[in-house]
Amino acid sequence: MSFLENDTASKERFNLLLLDPGEIYFEDYSVFYYPSGLPEHEAIKSSFLTGNRGTFENMFQVSCFFVPKESQYPILKFPLRYVTEVDEWSGGLFSKIDHKDKMIKVACKQTVAMKEKNILSPYVFIKFPLRYVTEVDEWSGGLFSKIDHKDKMIKVACKQTVAMKEKNILSPYVFIKEPSEHIFSLNYVVVDDCLPQICQLHRASTLPHTEQNAMINAIVLSRRSRVKFNTSWLEDLYENIVLETQGDRITPLVTNPGRIMLTNKILYFQPFNNIESIPVIKIRLKDINRLIKRRFLLRQIGIEIFCKDGSPCTHLYLSLSSPELRNDLFFKMKEQSDLDLELPGQEDMTLRWQSGNISNYEYLMYLNSLADRSFSDLTQYPVMPWIISDYSSSHLDLNDSSVFRDLSKPIGALNEERIEKTRERYREMPEPKFLYGSHYSTPGYVLFYLARIAPEYVLCLQNGKFDQPDRMFNSLLDTWQNCLEGAADFKELIPEFYSPDHPDFLYNKGVTNFGIRQDGKPIGDVDLPPWACSPEDFKQSLRMALESDYVSSHLHHWIDLIFGYKQRGEEAEKADNVFYYMTYEGAVDLDSISDPNERARMEIQIMEFGQTPKQLFKTQHPQKFQQPCPQSIVQCTQEPKERNSPTPENSDDMLSTDTDEDQTHSTTTVFDMQELNNLELFHQYTLHKDSVTDLCLARDGRNIFSVSQDSFLKMYSLEEQRQLRSVNVSSMALSSCQLLPDNLTIVVGSWDNNVYFYSIEFGRILETLIAHDDAVSDVFWINKILFTSSWDSTVKMWSFTPPSPSNPFVPAQFVGQLDHESGVNCQCIDSNCQILVTGSKEGQIVIWDIRSMYQLTEHNLHSSKVNAVTLSHDNKRILSSGEDCYLKVLDIETGTEIFVKDLQDQIMCFMWCGDLLLTGSNSGELQVWDMDRGQVVVKKSLHLDAITCIDIGNNTIVTGGQDKVISLWKL
Repeated sequence: MSFLENDTASKERFNLLLLDPGEIYFEDYSVFYYPSGLPEHEAIKSSFLTGNRGTFENMFQVSCFFVPKESQYPILKFPLRYVTEVDEWSGGLFSKIDHKDKMIKVACKQTVAMKEKNILSPYVFIKFPLRYVTEVDEWSGGLFSKIDHKDKMIKVACKQTVAMKEKNILSPYVFIKEPSEHIFSLNYVVVDDCLPQICQLHRASTLPHTEQNAMINAIVLSRRSRVKFNTSWLEDLYENIVLETQGDRITPLVTNPGRIMLTNKILYFQPFNNIESIPVIKIRLKDINRLIKRRFLLRQIGIEIFCKDGSPCTHLYLSLSSPELRNDLFFKMKEQSDLDLELPGQEDMTLRWQSGNISNYEYLMYLNSLADRSFSDLTQYPVMPWIISDYSSSHLDLNDSSVFRDLSKPIGALNEERIEKTRERYREMPEPKFLYGSHYSTPGYVLFYLARIAPEYVLCLQNGKFDQPDRMFNSLLDTWQNCLEGAADFKELIPEFYSPDHPDFLYNKGVTNFGIRQDGKPIGDVDLPPWACSPEDFKQSLRMALESDYVSSHLHHWIDLIFGYKQRGEEAEKADNVFYYMTYEGAVDLDSISDPNERARMEIQIMEFGQTPKQLFKTQHPQKFQQPCPQSIVQCTQEPKERNSPTPENSDDMLSTDTDEDQTHSTTTVFDMQELNNLELFHQYTLHKDSVTDLCLARDGRNIFSVSQDSFLKMYSLEEQRQLRSVNVSSMALSSCQLLPDNLTIVVGSWDNNVYFYSIEFGRILETLIAHDDAVSDVFWINKILFTSSWDSTVKMWSFTPPSPSNPFVPAQFVGQLDHESGVNCQCIDSNCQILVTGSKEGQIVIWDIRSMYQLTEHNLHSSKVNAVTLSHDNKRILSSGEDCYLKVLDIETGTEIFVKDLQDQIMCFMWCGDLLLTGSNSGELQVWDMDRGQVVVKKSLHLDAITCIDIGNNTIVTGGQDKVISLWKL
């Protein structure tokens, strides 16, 4: 239970949960308390001879508290609005005590103290060894007449007192609605040290609400301005102070103000009061592994800090007074050299979830965090879906789809009869309209589920009362039925139902008095469905249901409702998913509300009604893949120059137009991860005088063909390790090349706008195709169609069949043209020749239907030139890299960017190797990516400059670079 584990203050007998919401703790004083309604000698006896000795009086914004040291006595709360008098007491408390014939004097040279606090060490009871006693006699010196109680006594008269935690048992508060007087004697201070501020707060409580808030705010501001950070708490003399400001520590239902100090080594939080278990919270920057901006009360003012396991402080949630101050603290922390944040992996979590590398539970928790949901904020507690709809059967069959809830509908729309009545009311409602009068996640709903382990939070939220016993969380079946049929119950679940933690929240350990149900039974454990034999078994079944195939294939619908495009607007109306307008981010600007009453009303409503998560997706969320690819073995299949197209996983998927003879020319290389990591440089050579722009490895692995900005086509023999051909194809740079399946013809694109067909067999150019009005950027042949892209903003398609002994060379024939808004820099075609993907010089990715020559979609993925594009094996995702140093993955069906990685370095080229992706970087590094996890698994430094092209075949990886070098790597 995350917030209970981190909130150590709630474990103390007196804590901030006893305060009213929004109340601020000031300070405390050591006192003796003299109960009201007792004769004077009984009051003294009660104070000095019982547990009411040695107590504290705690001063707050709208209440005063008396906390006895002994736990058998209740904590007393005096709400200032019910206080009729607060003044100095000078009634001569001790003057009337008759002590005649009551007093004994013992004079002793040595005493022994024993069992102090009943601990076998120094003691409370005083022993007087008679051998050391010098006098024992009656005392008549008037013991109390010499006690100076002037300026030490305070009287509080109150019309209503609240008693809490008697015998330290958590039970509903007792409201004593009768006049009473309470007298306190101060131990270490005088009346003038505390009475003026109590009277000041008392006066504020008698004012109208607006004036009361203004006066209290002035008092709080004055007190805070006088408090400075105690620099003696700095741990290191060499720490440099980076920032100091005021802020609040946020824990569930509690806001505790203090001062924040950031140095180059440590973040400090010093509360304005002494209620925390330690006077200053210290977090070493080197212990922090996550730093997240948060929305608090619909304002971007929060920052949540998570630390590594084993750190002295593992978590801290702070809020500041404005977004500017929050951002200043956030960025100044990130600037410190000691801060070493773990890569959050947020940009690739959707991809990892789709591929099955993280569970549904982990992905939902990630989305909750991304949407500003936190265990430290009950108004934005993580929300999870009801999954199972059957809580009455004796057996739960997760292969039966009927046992699952419909994840495409919100809870309020699962019951057709109820939602129809709700729609009728919605149609007749004036603006702003809403379907549901309550939210699916509120502090009350969270504590409804957690009442058994967080009863004190329930009392805090519900003004010292528990709910009616029969309305508590007693049964899973009853709760589910009420969510389906109740007129105002639309709550979802919380992470505790699916987390691997022990299911304590389903047990009643009997330490709290929740009351008696109508059937005469006390509140016990939660009644489970018949198919669960224990709370542990129940949670295990729910976890299995959450990870089941049915839920995995439908979970994206629920994500659309809670975090996605069905959360707001027209799509939300269509999905019956409209809540009160104040629950949405951006609906209310609290900073613009000048009326204190209106602002307070808004804040209370925001806190109590619930908050919709931040909207994360504006388009349909992609579906999870049901059959993730195996990762242990990967196949690298060299097809006819499909450098930007994923390789089919077996030979049956090869081009339908290839002949059987052509099929036998393909070779397959099997790499496992270890082999890729152990690649060794086999050979390097330099033939070109300028950057290598593209290369092809012959299918038999004997020759390498390469083109360069030096305008030459080169043919290099790996067997003889020498150059066989050097052809000056054009007067300008050559951009690309592809070796056709006959191994006899190579197609070359040039900056002179032309495409050249070169015969390897005859050593001459067979045809010069005047293809474009600007440089040809890429050529690609598949299924007898040649695709040529150009900086003239077009892609052209040409019908071309490679020559053979039986079929002489036939020039390419124009088929069609695809127009773009800017120059086309790269292209990719799927293996079925149905989809064309192009990347432009201005950062656009365009998807085309090849058969109809119709543009399907366009996406502005990059801020500058797209260097390379490729498709995944299933043709559902597009990978792209750009000059902006981003690597991105786009889900084609939904148009969602499911992976975004800022690499700080450009990726210049792609090549699929089975399930792995090989990339060449601008720094000359060859990287192997496991794209199911979105991680680099192997790195090899090959070139002194950018790697511009890659090819694979015959247990060999070949790369060319801007350093004019061609490198060969073998197993």
